[in-house]
Amino acid sequence: MSLVDLPLLPLGKGRDLDAERGVECPGDLPAASDPDLVERARAAKAALGDRVFVLGHHYQRDEVIQFADVTGDSFKLARDAAARPDAEYIVFCGVHFMAESADILTSPSQAVVLPDLAAGCSMADMARLAQVEDAWDAMADAGVQDSVVPVTYMNSSADIKAFCGRNGGVVCTSSNADVALEWALAQKAHLGDDAKILFLPDQHLGRNTAVLQLGMSLDDCVVWDPRQPRGGLTVEQLRDARMILWKGHCSVHGRFSEDVVDELRAQHPGINILVHPECKHEVVLKADLVGSTEFIIKTIEAAEPGTTWAIGTELNLVKRLADAHPDKSIVFLDRNVCYCSTMNRIDLPHLVWALESLVDGQVVNRITVDPDTEREALVALQRMLDLPGKSHRD
Repeated sequence: MSLVDLPLLPLGKGRDLDAERGVECPGDLPAASDPDLVERARAAKAALGDRVFVLGHHYQRDEVIQFADVTGDSFKLARDAAARPDAEYIVFCGVHFMAESADILTSPSQAVVLPDLAAGCSMADMARLAQVEDAWDAMADAGVQDSVVPVTYMNSSADIKAFCGRNGGVVCTSSNADVALEWALAQKAHLGDDAKILFLPDQHLGRNTAVLQLGMSLDDCVVWDPRQPRGGLTVEQLRDARMILWKGHCSVHGRFSEDVVDELRAQHPGINILVHPECKHEVVLKADLVGSTEFIIKTIEAAEPGTTWAIGTELNLVKRLADAHPDKSIVFLDRNVCYCSTMNRIDLPHLVWALESLVDGQVVNRITVDPDTEREALVALQRMLDLPGKSHRD
């Protein structure tokens, strides 16, 4: 079985209206790398030498990832950048919040460059600081704010991380979300069952972690919709809840549906379903294994030859895993071929432009976080680094 064995709809040519959408899937499949651009990228990178350090997120296109000095998830890459203090330029092939994290963790003398400023993150954009501050005020009006600890996923803007830092909260990754939630509840342990968490910005990771790893019930979870007055919740719902989940989601992981899991199991007995915890709760319940991007990679690397896998994460990574492991059958857990549209903003022309500009002495698309935001975001990040046990991976 190969990637084409699923009844895939061509990119932009079909819709599954029941799937959760944040962005559409316009356009055609990414074009093959232009040989001239490949050579220009190589020449520019060679001219810069150790002055540049290129980071490549796992969800990037192959044409870009080939020039990465290191690959990984967002926080790992930011820490890799911090470990290279002699590099003048950090070129982050990822999305905006990742470049912000790199700027926070690197020295002021280092310039963090995002090759395309339009490479944002739809999930991160679903939680704006003004909206979160309005929600925080509403919780004070409801008399519950003193029992709430904010926890934000790494996939959030620097100012949301800073909000958590100044309000006693913490950052988490998909690998240590359970430890972060346990830590947060411990901060209000004296309140017993009245202790609450405001989880930003991905409702699915928050729900999956609370229910499947901390033993809460779905009734313990409510969803705060920033587009509704008072989040669409009553005072009683806020008082009874233990998890206040922000109404946000990943536009890629939210696409995966439980009916495709059922179809695959019927068509391919023995198939293994491997998904990211940003997927919907119903999909996670039907999966065999659930974990971070690094967990998914390691699981496939360790899998027995001849085994069959359907993976619920970004398509660039799924294709890369399929190509790297021809002894295993690997398919994409969606009927539609859809890349992360914002991750794919970083293409070879943008990378070449950024690198050649640096060769010419011009720093383009520099990402900077103001000192106050950086200081408060570091507080929340340090709390995460101080958590026991789990690795700090996305």
